[in-house]
Amino acid sequence: MSFQERRALFPVSVEIVDRGNGPGLAIGGCELTALAAEYGTPLYLYDQATLAAAVDTYRHVLDAYPAGGEITYAGKAGLNLALAQWMDRQGVWLDCTGVGELHVAQVASVDRSRVLVHGVAKTDADLQAAVRQAGTIVVDNLDELRRLVDLAAAAPPGQPFPDLWLRVLPGLAVDTHAFRQTGQEDSKFGMDASTARQAVALCLRHGLSLTGLHFHQGSHFHDPTPIGPAVEMVLDLAASLRDEFGWTPAHLSPGGGWGVAYHEDDLPQPAVEEYVTFVAEALIAGCEKRGLPLPVLHVEPGRSLVARAGVALYRVRAAKRTLSRRWLLLDGGMADNIRPALYGTRYSASPVANPQRPDEGPAWLAGPYCESGDILVENLPMPAVETDELIAVPASGAYQIAMSSNYNGALKPAVLWLEAGREHVIQRRQTLADLIARDEVLPTE
Repeated sequence: MSFQERRALFPVSVEIVDRGNGPGLAIGGCELTALAAEYGTPLYLYDQATLAAAVDTYRHVLDAYPAGGEITYAGKAGLNLALAQWMDRQGVWLDCTGVGELHVAQVASVDRSRVLVHGVAKTDADLQAAVRQAGTIVVDNLDELRRLVDLAAAAPPGQPFPDLWLRVLPGLAVDTHAFRQTGQEDSKFGMDASTARQAVALCLRHGLSLTGLHFHQGSHFHDPTPIGPAVEMVLDLAASLRDEFGWTPAHLSPGGGWGVAYHEDDLPQPAVEEYVTFVAEALIAGCEKRGLPLPVLHVEPGRSLVARAGVALYRVRAAKRTLSRRWLLLDGGMADNIRPALYGTRYSASPVANPQRPDEGPAWLAGPYCESGDILVENLPMPAVETDELIAVPASGAYQIAMSSNYNGALKPAVLWLEAGREHVIQRRQTLADLIARDEVLPTE
């Protein structure tokens, strides 16, 4: 498998450069060997050009939708101050779950009107922060809605209160890993049609600003077809709500979850255009059939905005062979990327130096942690690789840092932003002091 065949997994700015020290990978005009030497490994890189291209693709397709559309970045895919600021500067909404992500949005000065709050079991602190800091709250259940009614009643006169959307349960999941499915009938997420009717009545009775409907069927899917029946179900519900209450949604969101390619077997990259166009056409036809006004279409991508923009760099600490496998043992693994162990995600990889050299056979790339499941990449054709070489794992921008841990005392990696030939640290590497910052010693006897 040549690097050229894997190239589409990497950021759009990836290139092979030779500035006097042999050919090697560069992203955003920055040589990866130099970045690893200065900042250490494991190291995570985000390419601004790839992020911008992803946003532009979504925006271009939404521009063709007659009622207008908005992009909401699903912050659960990975959130820090820099990403929040960058998305806000692009006019992208930010989906926050809980008081922690809301705090990031607030410190990053994200425009409140573009902050949308999700969550299936929001705490009092979550709801209080959402009321203060968000423009829209997606309501998951009646218990939550009753607490919002109380918060609205207690709000000082003139204080703005967020718009509300109802998360409804379509009863149909997309084809993805079971842990990532959210739309099935027995899902913990959302309301059935009967509960949604009670929620609308409660909102109208208490004068809350109910403006939208939301559903989500799962994450990392590649076929938009299952969205069609879900759109039909939600529009049937909207028509019945119009007939019963005289209310129709001004906004409708099918959530996000569109997939990306992680491994060369996944290529070509799933087309965002196919996904958004399918949803838009289903909405247009469904609303026309039912005589419903066309709502603003909101999509909530996470991984399809940031996954390809991210690359993880590791250093090979040992190369060895067992009876049937060639092992490349890296200085990072399941502590910074739990996804292969959790979901069985298949990644690819490439040497940073001279990536076009020929393969010598399959390799297993594993981390240093005390788990046999700590394997990042399995059975991947790779060139001969020696100890101390750098390995680049593409499609590493989504969920990896967000789900990282301090397992075995691992320190979370530094994260760099790459743009126009310059790197910027957007998250420093954890220190040993950070590792015990929350700890307290036992009292003296």
